[in-house]
Amino acid sequence: MTGKTVLIVDDEASIREMIAVALEMADYNCLEAADALEAHTLIVDKQPDLILLDWMLPGTSGVELARRLKKDETTADIPIIMLTAKVEEDNKIQGLEVGADDYITKPFSPRELVARLKAVLRRATPAGVDSPIDVEGLILDPVSHRVSTPAGPLNIGPTEYRLLQFFMTHQERVYTRAQLLDQVWGGNVYVEERTVDVHIRRLRKALGSDYDHLVQTVRGAGYRFSTQAA
Repeated sequence: MTGKTVLIVDDEASIREMIAVALEMADYNCLEAADALEAHTLIVDKQPDLILLDWMLPGTSGVELARRLKKDETTADIPIIMLTAKVEEDNKIQGLEVGADDYITKPFSPRELVARLKAVLRRATPAGVDSPIDVEGLILDPVSHRVSTPAGPLNIGPTEYRLLQFFMTHQERVYTRAQLLDQVWGGNVYVEERTVDVHIRRLRKALGSDYDHLVQTVRGAGYRFSTQAA
């Protein structure tokens, strides 16, 4: 498998099935939602790598959902491809203006869809998702799932690893405990925000005195990963 997960949002089950078959043949994992509410729950909980979003949905439209996702910094970086039968240029412009990364009109061929999807993912994949990240000698390798320093490998737990990977791919930004819970644990995992503090302490301990300063507490706000002085 590519390891990439695609959320298909369309109220027609036959369309979702057709797309899912094409994507699974191309080694993608698929999630499916029939409306914006179901889609938003999956986005927060499963954090897909890309969203295929139908323009016309019951209740909240696909365009409105895209607008909401792009305004929320916890979901703003997830690429969106709009799927629609609308071919008018104004509609295409509207979809792109709310933050969609691409736009495919129905009917489309599965080969075209997969090609466009791959192109959007290539543009959207942040550094460190498929290649090692090196910050001052602290190296996280997502392929081998290992963290090391010049002194050797670190013994780091799975939650601390996910925290560190998120931090190292989102440096110099402050995240609240609630945002970290959404990004690292998933939005439908019901744990207290103070759980974040426990894992931050464990992460700092695992990093040791040479690197624990990179995970900084921002009073009254949350945490950030930074090579600059707090």
